[in-house]
Amino acid sequence: MYLVLIAWLYVTLLMAVAEATSPAGSVMGAVITFALYGLLPMGIVGYILGTPGRKRALHARAMAERAALADADAPSAEPDAGGHAPAAAQGPAVAPVRKEP
Repeated sequence: MYLVLIAWLYVTLLMAVAEATSPAGSVMGAVITFALYGLLPMGIVGYILGTPGRKRALHARAMAERAALADADAPSAEPDAGGHAPAAAQGPAVAPVRKEP
């Protein structure tokens, strides 16, 4: 794919050089020739031909995210892998029975 794109850009570059060095041509005509015959069409063709690759990359990224999410949700094999101290028993900070009004 890239070989055809590079070859066509080379051909249009040579067309632009011929336009610029011609006695009847101009540099502005050469720039327009290169842009309209080379860059614009090959940019469109490259985008269209690259669509399947972008879709594959997007699908692979989505599958990797799903796998990472599934690994994160799975319980660990270690009994206490958090690394924090276990919670202590609560003290009598709250009254067990409240008064009636």
